Amino acid sequence: MPRFSVIVPAYQVQAYLTESLRSVLTQSYDDLELIAVDDCSPDACGAIIDEFAAEDRRVVAVHLPANGGLGPARNAGIARATGDYLIFLDGDDTLVPGALQAITDRLKETGGPDVLVHDHARTYWTGESVRGGVVAPLTEEGPAAFQLANRPALLTTLLAAWNKAYRREFIEREGLTFPPGRHADIAWAYPVLMTAGTIATLDRVCVRDRRHRTARERTHLDLFAQYDRVFAFLDERPELARWRPVLHRRMLDHFAALAATEGQMSRRAEFFRRARAHHRRYRTPGAARLRHALLRLGAHRTYLTLRAARQLRCHAGRLTAGLGRLARTAALRLHYRVQRQLPVRSDRAVFAAHGGYAGDPAAIEEKVRELVPRVRTAWLVEPALQHTVPTGTRRLRPGTFGYWTALARSRYLVTNTALPLAKRPGQLLLQTHPGTPLKSVGLDLLDRPAAAGPADIARLLDDADTWDFSLSANRHSTLVREKAFPAGFTTLEYGHPRNDVFQRATAADVARLRETLGIPEGYTTVLYAPTRRDYRRSHYLPLALERVVRCLGPRFVLLTRAHPGYGEPLPHAPHPRIIDVSAHPSVETLCLASDALVTDYSSLMFDYANLDRPIVIHCDDQPAYEAARGTYFDLRAFPPGAVARTEDELIDIFTSDHWRGSRSSQLRTAFRTRFCPYDDGQAAERVVRHVFLGETAGLPVPLPQEERRPAPRPVFLPHQTHPAPARAATAYGESREALSLD
Repeated sequence: MPRFSVIVPAYQVQAYLTESLRSVLTQSYDDLELIAVDDCSPDACGAIIDEFAAEDRRVVAVHLPANGGLGPARNAGIARATGDYLIFLDGDDTLVPGALQAITDRLKETGGPDVLVHDHARTYWTGESVRGGVVAPLTEEGPAAFQLANRPALLTTLLAAWNKAYRREFIEREGLTFPPGRHADIAWAYPVLMTAGTIATLDRVCVRDRRHRTARERTHLDLFAQYDRVFAFLDERPELARWRPVLHRRMLDHFAALAATEGQMSRRAEFFRRARAHHRRYRTPGAARLRHALLRLGAHRTYLTLRAARQLRCHAGRLTAGLGRLARTAALRLHYRVQRQLPVRSDRAVFAAHGGYAGDPAAIEEKVRELVPRVRTAWLVEPALQHTVPTGTRRLRPGTFGYWTALARSRYLVTNTALPLAKRPGQLLLQTHPGTPLKSVGLDLLDRPAAAGPADIARLLDDADTWDFSLSANRHSTLVREKAFPAGFTTLEYGHPRNDVFQRATAADVARLRETLGIPEGYTTVLYAPTRRDYRRSHYLPLALERVVRCLGPRFVLLTRAHPGYGEPLPHAPHPRIIDVSAHPSVETLCLASDALVTDYSSLMFDYANLDRPIVIHCDDQPAYEAARGTYFDLRAFPPGAVARTEDELIDIFTSDHWRGSRSSQLRTAFRTRFCPYDDGQAAERVVRHVFLGETAGLPVPLPQEERRPAPRPVFLPHQTHPAPARAATAYGESREALSLD
């Protein structure tokens, strides 16, 4: 029999569940069982729980057949518990290090009470952590163990299930269970404290309660049913009647606190009416507090008037500051507002991406025209990049009337960047993202000012609030983004549509693409694509490219692609076998045309792995890069191929053939298995069928890795002619037609 049964219910908390479970299993006091309850969660919670159960015998996995809510999930955990004491932890919260040791020490000191109450800290999305607040009732002075009558101030602490430890025999003897519905902790905590024979306190933070940046709008109407259950519990136990007036006051305090919240309560008028009814139903003789007056009178309109006046004062300064900006764009803004009053067009879709017609949005737009021809598509693009857009797609220049009309009235919005719109009801926005995150993103940049400042992060989070769907290629991306961008989007773990072309291109297609780039027949082509350094304003170029291509030999060609954020090519002296492709509109074409990739921390490696061609990592500035930007895993410990720390090591990897040896192949296979489970050539179809056709069942099942046939290296056609490499800087075409594969 373990000392503790830690019960963790999980529902749609996949981004936080691993951290929560690990915080329990890594406690210094390990005499425990961890009962993880999958409340029929539609995300990866169940799989995460099973993985922990397979790795640690202390984990008990419970899978419920249907979603019942927090209370029933906790009851399912109680039914499986065998420990002396029960501890509850929400799936997005964590135990602080040493918490269980402190709790068991205090239980011994106080003679094993029925209930031990400890403190908690609220951890906000900004990283700030604040202690729970009401500390005085948790003092450890006085009797080691007591009853509630000796310290009634405990009822002013947070009445949550997870800030206490409960003797299991006491819970079973009293027949205490969690009710269904929201605010279930109310109908649990009051009966627990009022019936406990002995209570003890621990003046220490043991739980970190995660406070999310955004919360769904709540009616809070379930609260009334929970208080009905508490008063019914008192009616069944006459010996507890003395707590009725105390409970009545605490109920009104709770109602008043919720009524004061801004923007978190809908159906406020109904809330006031029901609060008034509860006040009358359960009141006891005696004067009520003045701060309960609005609730007692049901003065909903008076409350709204006072609230509006307060909001007007708060926002007056902001409105004044915004008038100047609105005046400069009055005509377009007025047009946009008028368009927003008109119906959303269900047959219109708008697409946008970095670098013109490219990436996942381009692949999805192409598939929409194939599978949903009734939908008319438009592409938001700067004039300099309009040539990249296919002729069948409408081009819209940013800042024009047509641009704002499309943003205001199109049903579907697909982008891998931020769109300047106030998304309206009836619109669906799909964020496809630039790629799999190796570098820190979103909230994880809070302590990295070289990469992003507070204003940048605020804009990122405001943009995330507009997402309905977030595209993901693997579980790593899913978990990182759901935690780094706390918003209400739905993750579509379908793969990257832009990589579909890697599975359908033929050797002849690849040869034709190489010809457009000016790569001679028989040459080994290496694509060099380093990423941006946040700690530098200019290019970071650790390689002498002329020396590298000279040392590799006369049959090597080097394609160099600078990060788009720099807006200029990589600096190097002219060389006949160095081709600058920084301005090429399609990175997928460059991947198909190359025989190998050399990069550092670029997310391009995750896409390139789908081709099953060699990848070499060159990273000589890891300490500086980690300090400025940070990564989610150590690339040198789990690389997609050989790793070089210096220019000489990079040259040696190629001249010794390690770049395409068996060890490189093994590393690439493991990397592809982890990060490319869905990139099977059908990602675009899965996305379009879900988002545009509303299909969630019967989508194409991802092909196993062993059944995929990525584009092979080129087979040169006898009729082809091959220009000299020196022409290649301007040889590639002016559109994405090179990717229109037969």
